[in-house]
Amino acid sequence: MANANLLAILVAAASGFMVGGLWYGPLFGKAWQSEIGLSDDEIKSGNMAKIFGITFLFSVLSAVFLGHLLAHFDTDLYRTMMISTGIAIGFVAPAIGTNYLYGRKSGKLFAIDAGYWIVFYAAMGLVFGLLGA
Repeated sequence: MANANLLAILVAAASGFMVGGLWYGPLFGKAWQSEIGLSDDEIKSGNMAKIFGITFLFSVLSAVFLGHLLAHFDTDLYRTMMISTGIAIGFVAPAIGTNYLYGRKSGKLFAIDAGYWIVFYAAMGLVFGLLGA
């Protein structure tokens, strides 16, 4: 896998996962919950082990592919951050925005979710920049 750093991949995945806990918890949890239309009871009734487990697996998958991509370049921290956040700004946010336009979702929900992915990829980029891709 182009000499990708397994430790960096796992730490990057964990960092992205932790961003989600903060983002959809104390930072924007109530606003997100209101925009998505879920009650407290609906949130509590979810299979959280399944939701968190699969979410972490998706974080690992994202970290694997970001690490694999970064391993092909001789980058410093600045370039690693530009690549990682650029992926979120240039690919992820527009994809979410397009879906939200057709789904008639609010701009506030878009800002919460797209903002999360930008910070998610920035956190992973920081880990890769510090630990090496």
